[in-house]
Amino acid sequence: MSIKLKRIHHVAYRCRDAKETVEFYQRVLGMDFVLAIAENEVPSTGEPDPYMHIFMDAGMGNVLAFFELPTQPEMGRDTNTPEWVQHIAFELESVDDLMAAKAKVEAEGLNVIGPTNHGIFKSIYFFDPNGHRLELAANTHTPEQMAELNRVAPDMLEEWSRTKKAPRHAAWLHEQD
Repeated sequence: MSIKLKRIHHVAYRCRDAKETVEFYQRVLGMDFVLAIAENEVPSTGEPDPYMHIFMDAGMGNVLAFFELPTQPEMGRDTNTPEWVQHIAFELESVDDLMAAKAKVEAEGLNVIGPTNHGIFKSIYFFDPNGHRLELAANTHTPEQMAELNRVAPDMLEEWSRTKKAPRHAAWLHEQD
């Protein structure tokens, strides 16, 4: 029997301050605060480790969650991974919405990179108060482009696996204006 996934139930990250995190995601991204769970012991292991687990509505049934862990050492990041790699990406309806979002985020005093043209979508990047990189993206692709990317994906992966160099099958993505 194969596992039949329905969707991602939630994705959880650590935060420095649950209240600050909720307020940031409400104010900057318009997300609703939907649930808080707090315990003094970890349910899955029974370990004594007080936490606040907060859940934010990211739209269309998607939930972004955070843990504040006050008795643990201060949170850091994986210093062996560049900070641009690990990020949370949210989809917007249009490029116009992306540009409006950029103005709103910049008005919050945050440094915004982009828009960056990825060939099939455009995106902007900034950091939340916890140091998590966020991406807002607006699709610009055609069905034909997506079909071609799907077609070449296995060949690209196979070539990458052998050479560890970027295959040229989809170089057109970044060769457009």
